[in-house]
Amino acid sequence: MAFGPSSTPSPVPAGIPCWIELACREQAVAERFYGALFGWEYTTQRDPATSDGRYAIATLNNLPVGGLYRAAQGAPLGWMPHLSVPHTASAAEWVEHLGGRLTLGPMPIPQRGTILHAFDACGAPVVFWEVPPDWEFVTGIPNTFSGADLNTHDGVAADHFYTKLFTYGSHQIGDGESLDYVEWLIEHEPVLYRYVMGSEYSLDTPPHWLVYFDIDPARGADAVAGEALMHGGTVVIQPYDTPFGRMSILADPEGAVFAVIDHSRVSEDWGRAEVDDPYDD
Repeated sequence: MAFGPSSTPSPVPAGIPCWIELACREQAVAERFYGALFGWEYTTQRDPATSDGRYAIATLNNLPVGGLYRAAQGAPLGWMPHLSVPHTASAAEWVEHLGGRLTLGPMPIPQRGTILHAFDACGAPVVFWEVPPDWEFVTGIPNTFSGADLNTHDGVAADHFYTKLFTYGSHQIGDGESLDYVEWLIEHEPVLYRYVMGSEYSLDTPPHWLVYFDIDPARGADAVAGEALMHGGTVVIQPYDTPFGRMSILADPEGAVFAVIDHSRVSEDWGRAEVDDPYDD
């Protein structure tokens, strides 16, 4: 995202996920898969920042729920949450001050505000967005964004970077040893989560984000996992119970990993199985 004297504060509070985006190889394949799985429809906009100049806005009941675009050759693929910032210019300075690295921008996107791509202090890619005043992003209903985990090998670096950048509160919800899982909060409300990858991941797995989608309890995580297979996807982790709900980790036909969760089925125990690590080549 670009910045300048005409830049105005974002209407979304700083540190809130304000968009999700899928970088894919074949956009038509991705659109078919998520359309079949989540009932999404698409409108296409011109975007000079994408490899083919096209950007698809995914909608549910005519409301925007995310974006899809064809990534440039060699660019990283997968789902990425975008975090709201009041000014991308200030965010760029703070990213570097806190040990991150800028990779693109700040850069203006027509009618969509200003965007900044970076790597955080633990080496995970992250996008910051100064969105326009009329920004719309629907979340928290079935087949839309539910939340995101930052999976990292360095929880201390991740916590320091994001709590300083956004003044998040930080609360350990694991035991800190066998399960190092932290929630980041704004005014005591969870915003994002940070997980230190355990032995289920190989040591060379890069830091990455895991995006979650809400699932209708009447449908359930087990059924959605089966449907993902039918539509050409993969079940990375079979459905299991957590204190947050019953969930499953899936991958689309091109290998982009995401999670689905049914918040109605909570458990006091973690039933997590071994991960078929999609980052282990």
